[in-house]
Amino acid sequence: MSETLTAVLPTETGVLDVTSPFDHRTVGSIKLTDLDEVADVLATARAGAEASAALSRNDRGRILDRAAQSIEERSEIFARTIVNEAGKTIRQARKEVLRAVNTLRLSAAEARRNAGEVVPFDAYEGSEDRQGWFSREPLGIILAITPFNDPLNLVAHKVGPAIAGGNAVVLKPSALTPLSAQLLAETLFEAGLPDTVLTLVHGGREVARKILSAPDVRMVSFTGGFSTGEDIARTAGLKKLAMDLGGNAPVIVMDDADLQKAVESCVSGAFWAAGQNCVGVQRILVHSSVYQEFKTRFLAETAALVLGDPSDGKTDVGPMITAGAAATIMEKIRLAVDAGAVLLAGGKSFGNLVQPTVAEAVPEDSRLWQEEAFGPLVMLRPVDSLQEAVDVANSIDFSLHAGIFTSSLGNAMGAAKQIQAGGVMINDSSDYRFDGMPFGGFKFGSLGREGVRFAYEDMTQPKVICIKN
Repeated sequence: MSETLTAVLPTETGVLDVTSPFDHRTVGSIKLTDLDEVADVLATARAGAEASAALSRNDRGRILDRAAQSIEERSEIFARTIVNEAGKTIRQARKEVLRAVNTLRLSAAEARRNAGEVVPFDAYEGSEDRQGWFSREPLGIILAITPFNDPLNLVAHKVGPAIAGGNAVVLKPSALTPLSAQLLAETLFEAGLPDTVLTLVHGGREVARKILSAPDVRMVSFTGGFSTGEDIARTAGLKKLAMDLGGNAPVIVMDDADLQKAVESCVSGAFWAAGQNCVGVQRILVHSSVYQEFKTRFLAETAALVLGDPSDGKTDVGPMITAGAAATIMEKIRLAVDAGAVLLAGGKSFGNLVQPTVAEAVPEDSRLWQEEAFGPLVMLRPVDSLQEAVDVANSIDFSLHAGIFTSSLGNAMGAAKQIQAGGVMINDSSDYRFDGMPFGGFKFGSLGREGVRFAYEDMTQPKVICIKN
């Protein structure tokens, strides 16, 4: 994910207009947080940490359930907000809202059930006269920094588990898409969350760094780009870090796969949210014996996609988030073509709209192959064996998800064992994610796991209680 702490924000106090990626109209505004206000933000968060820890588990669960119900009842308002500020198509936005509802409900359940467990002290020699347990206690203040591409659900993935664990949250949503986060915060307050427990900040690099470096902040949960993640790690000091820094997902299609199923899943996985998806399909490795047939079907499905206004229910692919993001992916395509890549579809842009683009013969030392595309671009490559596909899949320095299509259980399980990724989807595209499963990557830069239970456990700490008889 290519987003930095600076985003598009100045460092001075003021108001930032939020604009539509599609037609550039102003869809809302936010007040920027001044550097001098950080001390007040931290003081509020300290009070919020005490208030949140004092809430019973039932209270935390009830607040989260109420918020989920309210979002569900007002789902179209939330969906239209996502369309307006992020440029997701209305169908995609509605699905994101449903996922956010589920994320909050999962968080409510975690608040009620994951309180700790008994420790069998008397099972060990020398401790026969002891009994006890450990509880899960809040960390305190958690700084959550979220990206633009899932402006509601990725916020819910940080805020929900943090509240479930009895923490306070300082939330810094993307400067490009802050309105969904604001709506979520208002909904949580209406549901009964004390207003000190969640504080939104909108500022530039210095504001973020000042909060990051504060000793009171006990954990930073960040989703975004590699360079920003490195900056955060250097600035944060001795804090827990959870980071999702992007991917370059491979999907393997074997000669015994259901080709139509593979094509449909991979087209959706490659071009969902205009390809601005960290687990989106980027490299499709197809067995050479079915490569031509797969390519023909894939290009036909891609050609049927409708590019345009995200508010139109017929649109499949909306705009990229900024003109700069569109220019970046177009430059990567140009460089790859200059080096020998062949464009099979797309390759043109119209403002922030980038055509769904399919390429083959992409040099494997090119930026397009090696880096996360984070745009509507997918690359096809023939392979002669499963082992070759696995080796190519693993050749990138970072990895979140992968996929494989095959009717062979042996191939599926063999690939799942060998592929170096945080998740391997069998007979599904790499972009499948259920909000209750552990979510994160292997290799460079990935720290911790999202997914409600796993984020909750990262955001709490065990306290042992031992009683000697």
